[in-house]
Amino acid sequence: MDLDAYVLAHAYEWQRLEQLVHKGRLSGPESDELVDLYQQVATHLSVVRTSAPDPSLVAHLSSLLAKARNKAVGTRVSSWRGFASFFTERFPAALYRLRWWWLGTMAGSIAVTGIMMVWLLGHPNVEQSLLSPDEIDQLVNHDFEDYYSTYAASHFALQVWINNAWVAALCIAFGILGFPVIFLLFQNVANLAVIGSIMQRHGHGPEFWGLILPHGLLELTAVFVAGGVGLRLFWSWVEPGQLTRTQSIAREGRTAGTVSLGLVCVLLVSGVIEAFVTPSGLPTSARVGIGVTAELAFFGYVFVLGRQAHHRGATGDIDSRYLEDRVATQA
Repeated sequence: MDLDAYVLAHAYEWQRLEQLVHKGRLSGPESDELVDLYQQVATHLSVVRTSAPDPSLVAHLSSLLAKARNKAVGTRVSSWRGFASFFTERFPAALYRLRWWWLGTMAGSIAVTGIMMVWLLGHPNVEQSLLSPDEIDQLVNHDFEDYYSTYAASHFALQVWINNAWVAALCIAFGILGFPVIFLLFQNVANLAVIGSIMQRHGHGPEFWGLILPHGLLELTAVFVAGGVGLRLFWSWVEPGQLTRTQSIAREGRTAGTVSLGLVCVLLVSGVIEAFVTPSGLPTSARVGIGVTAELAFFGYVFVLGRQAHHRGATGDIDSRYLEDRVATQA
């Protein structure tokens, strides 16, 4: 390749990108132009590196791209457009792309919960080894129902939100190790199965399901999503596919970060339902109906909005325009 001719052919794009980088506040069209030029110059850098590696030119273009990337992040991520695109593109696309992981986690957890409850109901002696008669009486007749009305609704919503967000965060944070995620999920379903079987055996089954379902559908779904994403992070280094292990872990780690931020909002909704709807005086059918509606809205969000975003190319990862190395490699 004739390097001089190549420089002459693309000098205008480089100069224009440098002008935008050093300009103060960019308008909307200028921000779009900055991103387009960034992608073009990244391609130019890739060509120069592979065809005519000139150290000074490579250093100049690399520096220019680094400044442009910082400029793009500063002008776009902080904008309302970036905020909105997170909830209309990145988060739902991540949920859709990883759907089989968290749907599998959900199905497995529900199956284990059901099997444990049936087994516990068939073995009443196990209940006596877990709790004393006085503790069972306290749980069945007081503690379970009182739990939802002990604190002021606003304080309880905050407490529930923080607790569930912490559990979801642990599932994702420990995902790289695999086993801790399974342990956390098993603790959740075992606790649900034990309490459910005790309430069922002592004639309080309708009360149990009437208090659990309004908020528990969405809450447990969020935990299952976190568990599935954590397991996918573990699998990213076990079987990286066509990527290197480092690239695979980095990609799924960034996607896990996207899901973590999004689940904060999902769990906030379930926390509000648990604090204001679950203990309310509404009929059980109305309270459960609100929980089912919230769950259906979540699945609609994933399989309608998420599917559309995924088909537009969104994956839940950071936009490739902010990853210079990836853009240059793909070019």
